[in-house]
Amino acid sequence: MKRCFYLLLLVMIGMTIVTPAGARELRQGGKLLLTGGVSTVEGSAGGGLATWSLIAGNETDAGIGGTAHATIVALPDFDLKSIGGAIGIRNRVELSYAHQVFDTRGAGAALGLGRNFKFAQDVFGAKVRLIGDAVYDQDKLLPQISVGVQYRRAAKAAVIAAVGGKHAQGTDFYLSATKVVLSKSLVLGATVRFTKANQFGLLGFGGDKSDAYHAQFEGSAGLLVSRRLLIGAEIRTKPNNLGFAREQKAYDAFAAWQFHRHLTVTAAYADLGDIATVKRQRGAFLSLQASF
Repeated sequence: MKRCFYLLLLVMIGMTIVTPAGARELRQGGKLLLTGGVSTVEGSAGGGLATWSLIAGNETDAGIGGTAHATIVALPDFDLKSIGGAIGIRNRVELSYAHQVFDTRGAGAALGLGRNFKFAQDVFGAKVRLIGDAVYDQDKLLPQISVGVQYRRAAKAAVIAAVGGKHAQGTDFYLSATKVVLSKSLVLGATVRFTKANQFGLLGFGGDKSDAYHAQFEGSAGLLVSRRLLIGAEIRTKPNNLGFAREQKAYDAFAAWQFHRHLTVTAAYADLGDIATVKRQRGAFLSLQASF
């Protein structure tokens, strides 16, 4: 399954590069504001927590664009930081990367890990738009549909094994649909993700309860208050693989403000549920994105 998926992505990327459109002169920019999404904590285009089918960057089908982001999620007992970027090729292919650091702060001592113990992971992603255009297909019901893969490599393999995690590396596969309804100023998205990740991969993949892939849901709904301001909410479900700590759904309510053509700030109230037996982790999400 994995090999077939990777082969499909490589074929589609190759087709994007060598199609007749490739002979046209490349040009920068062209997308409507906010229609490339913002950066998720995993580096891909989305709404913060949820992945969207949109392709990162300001490019149209005649150019190459990209983004870079810096994000912090400040919770009562933990901090999550993410930095990374993405490249968008002809509004068809997206290649992304993010490095995440999860600081246990004082909770690390209570969990027996030591104060300020840090988990980390690298996330490498690829996304291909299959059909549809979220913006320009306004006369069609069909949303923009993309398929993607994210390879995750977590640090602290010994600790992951000690808490019941089966693997320190894992791969997610997802199918995503997004529709921008300009007449109603709405942005709607849904993603089905096949994953083994524990706490987004920071606690490894698979566990003592399950080492199988599980289908998880990511949903988004946003309102374009103006050309530069998008407000909305998201939900993301997670598998429950580890016996020592039950995972819960994650939610957020966000506002993304593109105050400059190349700069966007996203602020949110995020609820990540219980994390590693520590209850009610709700706090602030803040992200700055530069794009071209």
